Amino acid sequence: MVLGASFDSPDENLAFATEQCFEYRLLSDVDHAVGRDYHVVRPAGHQYAEYPERHSYLIDREGIIRRTYTVADVAAHAAAVLADLADLAGLANGRQ
Repeated sequence: MVLGASFDSPDENLAFATEQCFEYRLLSDVDHAVGRDYHVVRPAGHQYAEYPERHSYLIDREGIIRRTYTVADVAAHAAAVLADLADLAGLANGRQ
């Protein structure tokens, strides 16, 4: 399952998803509580303080974070996550 989260309101997320044909569920973290838990809130006074840092997490079925990514290259990010997912699936199935 793929989930996205932002500090935007549900209406803003819906508008973004519609405009961008974004197929994944977007969660709204308007009070930044989840952002604080995942350490993506920028410091007060930062130029982009109203936006979270771009990170993503590969979380297994038990809720354990297996990989953390700082997303700098959006185009290459999906390939990196898919490769790690394949590696983790192989390890889970006894392959190395």
